[in-house]
Amino acid sequence: MILEPLFGLSLVLNASLNLQGHVAAGASPWTQMSNRQKDAALLPLVRQATDCIIQKVSGHPHFSADLRADQINELIVDSMAACVRPVRAMMDAHDRMYGLGSGEAFLLGPYLDVLPAAVLGQVKAKASHR
Repeated sequence: MILEPLFGLSLVLNASLNLQGHVAAGASPWTQMSNRQKDAALLPLVRQATDCIIQKVSGHPHFSADLRADQINELIVDSMAACVRPVRAMMDAHDRMYGLGSGEAFLLGPYLDVLPAAVLGQVKAKASHR
């Protein structure tokens, strides 16, 4: 599945941003979790956001199974308005777990880097099952 490499990239992002600080008294429980535990907690939100985008792309009137990557990108952009809630939830959770601003960096970096291939792969897999 494409989502696993996404989480590997989030670990790299987390390390590069050096957002892991010392646990202070009264600190959020997220600060006491390992990156692996955080990623496991974040995974359902990433799936919800991705599933929403896949659903919107596959239901788009201009969608066909033989679209090129650049054409899929356009459909992904079109789907974002309809998927703002799950995307925002994913970003907000990332911010809570890894630090303020990390959710946007995750969305605009690792997530969007693999999203077109993930969407194309999932949509084609669903189309072949029909």
